[in-house]
Amino acid sequence: MVSKSTVMTFGPTLLASALGMGAVAQEQVEAIYLEQAVERALLHNPQLAQTRAGVINAGNTRRRAWGSFLPNISVSSGASLNSQSRFDPNTQRVVEGSNDSYNAGISANYQIFQGGRKYSELSRAGAARLEAEARLLTQRYSVVLQTTTLFVNALRQGDLVQVAEASVARAEESLEITRARLEAGSATRSDTLRTRLELANARQSHLQSRNQLRAARFALGRQVGANGPVRPLAPDNLDPAPLALSEEEILALAETASPNLRAAEAAAAAASSSLGSARSAYLPSLSATSSYSWANQEPSLEDGNRSWSFRLSGSYQIFDGFQRDQSVSQAAESRRVARLTEEDARRGVRQDVDAALRTLETQELAIGIAEEALVVAEEDLRLVRVRYGAEEAPILDVITSQIALDQAQVNLVSARYDYVLAKAELESIIGREL
Repeated sequence: MVSKSTVMTFGPTLLASALGMGAVAQEQVEAIYLEQAVERALLHNPQLAQTRAGVINAGNTRRRAWGSFLPNISVSSGASLNSQSRFDPNTQRVVEGSNDSYNAGISANYQIFQGGRKYSELSRAGAARLEAEARLLTQRYSVVLQTTTLFVNALRQGDLVQVAEASVARAEESLEITRARLEAGSATRSDTLRTRLELANARQSHLQSRNQLRAARFALGRQVGANGPVRPLAPDNLDPAPLALSEEEILALAETASPNLRAAEAAAAAASSSLGSARSAYLPSLSATSSYSWANQEPSLEDGNRSWSFRLSGSYQIFDGFQRDQSVSQAAESRRVARLTEEDARRGVRQDVDAALRTLETQELAIGIAEEALVVAEEDLRLVRVRYGAEEAPILDVITSQIALDQAQVNLVSARYDYVLAKAELESIIGREL
């Protein structure tokens, strides 16, 4: 007989679990593979779009740097119409006659020499574009890693729901065993109460795992641009597989192809070019200007007044209040910091790759350990139940073995998916798939 207090304690939990399972079962959830999730995430990620815009802006800056090697050209035209009778302020009289005028002109200006600033700016713009492209590749692999993590977490939560369901089934089986023994007089009421408590805990864990599964699917849906939850479809094989490259090859590849390192190298090159541009202020500048103009009182190209001019000028800033010195000093310090950042990025890539490789090895070993632990836990639970049936072990041993089996299943699920994430993180560091 179930007491009223027991119903009040466990009734809401069971009702909420039933409602939650019904809602999830009835909802139609879109299902996608990992490749589809990554493709859609690359299209909908705002940070990636912003980084891509930075690449476009860097390209425009480089084109403008090329444009500095070309002359600036402008054209102008105008027309002035006046009445036949008009007041001449010079003679203080009203004069008669047309005073219409038409004019047009073209002018060009070219900076012949600026102390090498054009070449420095062109080099800086090229390095800035390489940095932007490297940042884009870094952001791309970051999005891939984020998507893979969310995808794997959703798969993990799905498996954990199955683990929780198996835990509930074992708890129900244990409860039936204790009830049967209680009716036969070979068990105590305490055994039944303990198994009921274990069943309630298992159902509570099941409810929490389903809620976490729904949250994980919503997070994946947001990542891929969906308005609701998305169900991940597991790949055909998640077992560990040998990497395409050796550890030495991976380290060598990371030092040459890592997006973060390439961005740091490009930033250092841009800083060096900025220093050259700042130093150009100590040299004189030389420019040439040319123009051609036409003016007439009739809207006709015949006759009229034509003129042209050509001017060559140079300038040199003798003293500017130490502004050049300040610019050069700032650029030199920026270059020093950029070089230190590049060196640190190179060391950091080696550290990250080594850590990812060690994690990959650890998770591969952890899978084997978790599989062995699961076999041991299953056999332990079987033997303990046999001993309990023979009245050689208390119900507490059965519950303890059930909890150990639950944890062994959870550990195996975590080890398998942690291996997948460790491999994805390694690919994100080196900037290519393995």
